Amino acid sequence: MSVTDAEAAGTAAGTAPAALTPRLRLVLVLLLAAQFMLAVDFSILNVALPVIGEGLGFSLGHLQWIATSFALCAAGFTLLFGRVADLFGRRRLFLGGLVVLGVASLVGGLAQNPEVLIAARVLQGLATAAVTPAGLSLLTTSFPEGPLREKALGLNGALMSAGFTTGAVLGGLLTDLLSWRWAFFVNVPVALAVLIVAPTVIKESRPAERPRLDVPGAVSVTLGLLALVLGFTRAGEKGWGSADALVPLAAGVVLLLVFLAVERKVSAPLVPIGVLGKRSVAWGNVAGLIAFLTETSLVFLLTLYLQEVLGFSPLAAGLSFGVLGIGTVVGGSTAPKVIGRIGSRRTLIVGGLLQTLSTAALLGLGDDRSWMWLLLVATFAGGVGNMLVIVGFMVTATSGLADHEQGLATGLATMTQQIGITMGTPIMSAVATAAMTGTGAAAVLGGLKAAIAVNAAVVLLGTLTSALFLRGARPSTR
Repeated sequence: MSVTDAEAAGTAAGTAPAALTPRLRLVLVLLLAAQFMLAVDFSILNVALPVIGEGLGFSLGHLQWIATSFALCAAGFTLLFGRVADLFGRRRLFLGGLVVLGVASLVGGLAQNPEVLIAARVLQGLATAAVTPAGLSLLTTSFPEGPLREKALGLNGALMSAGFTTGAVLGGLLTDLLSWRWAFFVNVPVALAVLIVAPTVIKESRPAERPRLDVPGAVSVTLGLLALVLGFTRAGEKGWGSADALVPLAAGVVLLLVFLAVERKVSAPLVPIGVLGKRSVAWGNVAGLIAFLTETSLVFLLTLYLQEVLGFSPLAAGLSFGVLGIGTVVGGSTAPKVIGRIGSRRTLIVGGLLQTLSTAALLGLGDDRSWMWLLLVATFAGGVGNMLVIVGFMVTATSGLADHEQGLATGLATMTQQIGITMGTPIMSAVATAAMTGTGAAAVLGGLKAAIAVNAAVVLLGTLTSALFLRGARPSTR
């Protein structure tokens, strides 16, 4: 088994580097730059959607497909591409995905009709599904388990969360100052820079003997995830009781059950049942799913609060989340030290409790701008707590596995992340809508507080699962 970097080869021989070498620093910068760019992509178009619709002639009913087409592919194909990275080469998939991302971004920025733009978003989603797990597996195989990997994953988590916030702010700035097209064009120079430098720094990583790809498992899990994501997005638009939501959700559940049955029988499964049976993998991913579901949906709820209750402009609302971004950077940079002192399980618990308390504090928000201090303090503290959970989840879910399973582990983690992001908004939107009685700012605020209370309860539930089910799970190697 070759590795991603010369220093990582020393890890296998028992001579793991104790500190970041110049080459490892460059590897880290390249991989983090790519992951940050992908995180920005998730939110950069949200503010610009109405402007894009007017410019290209999207009907109001079809406008959501600009986001949905991306989310479907980004979440649906992640697990498949994570395993493909293990089998056929992580660097190869990473670089190939960046090429597709750069081309798709250029095509999207030049699009003159809805069809071309949707095709570009599909390609961006596929590229994200390839680059994210490949990049994360390159990260985990370049850095040995312990402080170095925890530091790398902490920085990665901080930049990813900061990327979501940056995307909202950057999308507003680019749309107001230049054009929505620059929300696409901004990816091109970043992808090009990484593509120029990465081949000389990052070494290929793949098994010496290439097993056969589990095609039935790949097809069933990909179709199952696509159906689930489609069901969740349609639920947010049509309601949870609509056939448009229930049919794909039911189909997704059936396909995933078929996938599990397939995995028990094939000789080279896409996802070995033994890996899913590891408590660190299973419950670590549950913690990650809840962390992404709750924080991204909370941003959605607070965006509605800022605009519909307090009357902020979209750009001002986006800038208000800068404090949350600072909190995620602080949380991501301190998480490795916290994990080093108390372990990943306790870090999940501490971060979850901090996020729970911070979210619950938002129930005190009022209907005038004098309450902004509470929003800023709570979102900062919640960002710190959420990032402790995210880094703890990544360390937990990728520890105790061999290098040849890292693409699978990071594919599962990335799938968890993207499904959480996709699920959160429609779930909390449905809760807020159901709780609204009447019209006006007071009714909106009442619905939002009900959803915020549910959000806090879900975070607490995730914290309890980590406390109960990760007890005795294999700790991170010190």
